[in-house]
Amino acid sequence: MNNAVRLENLNFDYGKDFSLSIKELSLNKGEMALISGGSGSGKSTLLWLIAGLLRAKSGSITVAGQRMDGASESAADRIRARHIGMVFQTHHLLPEFSAQDNVALALMAAGEPEKTHAARARELLNKLGIERVNVPVANLSVGQQQRVAVARAIVCKPAIVLADEPTASLDDVNASQAMDLIQQACREAGAALLCASHDRAMQSRFERVIQVDSFVRTERSQAHSGARA
Repeated sequence: MNNAVRLENLNFDYGKDFSLSIKELSLNKGEMALISGGSGSGKSTLLWLIAGLLRAKSGSITVAGQRMDGASESAADRIRARHIGMVFQTHHLLPEFSAQDNVALALMAAGEPEKTHAARARELLNKLGIERVNVPVANLSVGQQQRVAVARAIVCKPAIVLADEPTASLDDVNASQAMDLIQQACREAGAALLCASHDRAMQSRFERVIQVDSFVRTERSQAHSGARA
């Protein structure tokens, strides 16, 4: 099986106002795709469903050959830790922990041998341009913190990296550099990349663009559909 992630007959809703329905969506290993859509269109919802942080009403979500839907919380945690890397707009690092420790925590969560944590974390951080691996991440620049976050996302060689608006708070130059870093890191790790962004300029970076609006029905769109009928 070459799929990093596969969704089939997936349905999710927030009450009566918003629903997401996907007949089939898959991403192969090493493939990179952009989820495009405006704010509040369901981009983050789709990523959170794949990560098992939200539960679908029905349908299946398979990550690296393992079913995320229906998994217990502990099983979903294991799948997420071993096969999914996540990069956010805000990095969600532990500020009082060092860069090395933040990355090593991902290895611990994935059940990797403890004796390898420090060396693997340090090697990857050095590769991504972080030499001060033992200082608290709060003492690093924003750009350096993002490199730590990317290292944490790929250190376990996940099947897929989910990036949720990773450049939304950056200026154009820093946004471009951040995406260069994320995409290159995913290529070297052999991970698929599914990136959500409302920035249309991002589309030129991806061969595949998924319009999330095509999966979503809101109260307004349902009313409009009914009027046409």
